[in-house]
Amino acid sequence: MKILVTAATPFEIKPFSDYLSGHHHPDIQITTLVHGIGMMHTAYHLGRHLAGTRPDLVIQAGIAGCFDHSWEMGKTVIIDREQFGDLGVEDDQTFKDLFDTNLWQPDQPPFSHKQLVNLFEGVPYLPALEQVSGVTINTVSGNERTRQKLVDKYNPAVESMEGAAFHYACLLEKIPFFQLRSISNYVEVRDKSKWKIPLAIQQLNETLITYIEHLRQGSAS
Repeated sequence: MKILVTAATPFEIKPFSDYLSGHHHPDIQITTLVHGIGMMHTAYHLGRHLAGTRPDLVIQAGIAGCFDHSWEMGKTVIIDREQFGDLGVEDDQTFKDLFDTNLWQPDQPPFSHKQLVNLFEGVPYLPALEQVSGVTINTVSGNERTRQKLVDKYNPAVESMEGAAFHYACLLEKIPFFQLRSISNYVEVRDKSKWKIPLAIQQLNETLITYIEHLRQGSAS
């Protein structure tokens, strides 16, 4: 099995990379790709990689902000559907995305009812984590007005800067995939003193390592 693990930054998957350097899985070939922050970097580097190598499974791993203040920091989830949160036009005080303007159609491939839905087809095993919706933005939300606009329009659980581009590429290429996100902060007025990035990275990488160990044990049996 060939697995590609992608991340926006190297520090988000450093513990996993350290784990790979000390563990050899003869039946599982694992490659990591750091594609950079944001949709543009994700689209280019992931597309370039997939043009040359077709993995059996692609995993995107990263930290994220969440909209629900009842969630604990470090909680790790799987994103089952994605949306572009700021791709569109402003019409006076109203934001219209490309579906509102009819530039995209609601079920235009790879969209389904305006969302990039992962049905997890072909994924050999899925971690038993909560599956939630994501919204992808170019600018991290840092005020209540922006937060509320996203909630009202898309009702997402988490926010990232890469997820929708990842879903878009994998859906079009018809490659099995899933997106892992660990919560590092709440989407609110920006206050980095409240963020728990080390905890989120720890939880994220523990999930990744456990996942690979499960696959390894399954292939060995």
